Amino acid sequence: GEGLSVSRVFERCVSSHSSSSIHAPFNDGVCLPIHHVQFRIALTPEHLLTDLDINGRIVPINVDPSTPLLWVIREQLGLTGTKFGCGIAQCGACTIHLNGVAVRSCVTPVAAAVGARLTTIEGIGTEQQLHPVQQAWIDEQVPQCGYCQSGQIMSAVALLAVNPSPDEATINEAMQGNLCRCGMYGRIRKAIQRVSVPSVRLSGDAVGIHEPSSSVLRESQHG
Repeated sequence: GEGLSVSRVFERCVSSHSSSSIHAPFNDGVCLPIHHVQFRIALTPEHLLTDLDINGRIVPINVDPSTPLLWVIREQLGLTGTKFGCGIAQCGACTIHLNGVAVRSCVTPVAAAVGARLTTIEGIGTEQQLHPVQQAWIDEQVPQCGYCQSGQIMSAVALLAVNPSPDEATINEAMQGNLCRCGMYGRIRKAIQRVSVPSVRLSGDAVGIHEPSSSVLRESQHG
């Protein structure tokens, strides 16, 4: 039936770094590779009844398997730190982690998360104990309007997890899919460098408020 059409369900499923469709049909389900991770699922005609592992909690859901994770995260689970920006994986505001890899939840279907470990901005730190990247964001005064920042932070955390000492070129490449309309790219780079291993080893500065450099001020004025 139409509900079992793999091409219909997954024709718009894309990875965070690719706009091409990725899907392969099986007799009783789908094998969907995203970021070199495969998930085998069983489909029902209209809905997928399953559990999601999100922020260390197992939560039951019952939705169409093609539903973007963003809407389950925000509307069903009430985790509104993950933002809707564009709906086509071009701005990065909806970035979450799927098995530790940064993905755009606005185009990642629920079906891709079955058996995977999901993390949203709410899962990386608490108000009492911020993640080091969150603290660096405060120290470098990164947020302006703040709308894109949860996605920016999630991409930065994913980068530092695989490369704790990224150079500027590596940071730029990893963060290029996250847009900031306030133009705080200079401060974002500084915040990531602040948390990187060389920064931790070489810097003896106490945590505090830092005046932005003249280059950052120029950048913010033209954002």
